[in-house]
Amino acid sequence: MRGEDRVLTWLRGRPGTELLGDDAAHLAAPAAGEWVATMDPQIANVHVPADLDEILLARRLLHVNLSDLAASGAEPAYALVSVTAPDGFGHRRFFDGLLEVCREEGVRLAGGDLSAGPALSLTMTLLGQPGDGGRTLGRGAGRAGDGLWVGGTLGDAGAGQRLLALGARLAAHSEHAHVFLPERFRSPDALAEAARRAVQRNLAPRAQIELGRWLASRPRAAAMDLSDGLARDLPRLAAESGVGAEVEAEALPLEPGFGALCEALGEDPVELALGGGEDYVLLFALPEGEAPPERFGCTKVGRLVEGGELTLVRNGKREPLPEIGWDHLD
Repeated sequence: MRGEDRVLTWLRGRPGTELLGDDAAHLAAPAAGEWVATMDPQIANVHVPADLDEILLARRLLHVNLSDLAASGAEPAYALVSVTAPDGFGHRRFFDGLLEVCREEGVRLAGGDLSAGPALSLTMTLLGQPGDGGRTLGRGAGRAGDGLWVGGTLGDAGAGQRLLALGARLAAHSEHAHVFLPERFRSPDALAEAARRAVQRNLAPRAQIELGRWLASRPRAAAMDLSDGLARDLPRLAAESGVGAEVEAEALPLEPGFGALCEALGEDPVELALGGGEDYVLLFALPEGEAPPERFGCTKVGRLVEGGELTLVRNGKREPLPEIGWDHLD
């Protein structure tokens, strides 16, 4: 057998690949309701370093797609994966990692495509279904007066991207990943810890599926995932809901040591928290007086307001929310 058939024959012998084998996937459809679908790529030297370990690639590919389903309050079901890779790519290691993380997250690998190419490009289509309550989330349910929340800390992944550009690397080992840092970030210990955490947040995000489930159980909530930065994504939620928003800079949740890490990187902590991108936490709005359970670690960062104005309140002064963040076509 030639290369592609060798990989496919091996893959079909792995647990969790029973749906593979036909030209198209034959999927069990819900008796009633809807499918929730998303698709996101991971491209070498755009989203990830070209030398990132295949297991870490697989985990990141699934979780960035799961984050979109989390923002919809959907239960993940099926994944289709397209792999375009240069010579030397570890297909077996990639699929071993993908099948493992699929088992962890309740996803079945249903099909996809393999091809050779000059640069690594991975694309996943992920299908999900509404949860037990039959409801899904969207960006358009916000109302003026709602509290504005985020599902975790901000800015770390953006700092991680800058560390990667300076030579930081994340390597996979049998039980956990190890971060290699540029020399000037290795001490003091607090700076090194913050830097390692930032690299891991960038390359190994965790989708907030459980938080999405909780939000979908509420009578009303607007939600989206933060992949392009709060300052880039919040205007999208506000526009869909037909409102403006006000963000409190002092309320932005930052990890311990983030300020010192930003100083070492020559970055403004508030601007990196607003525009760094790749956070993969949920941004959501709830009616005033409602709050998510403490176990989710969410923080209220502002509120939705009448009109279309987007405002940042910093040191007691009001200013326009800066137009910063990730642009996929820039």
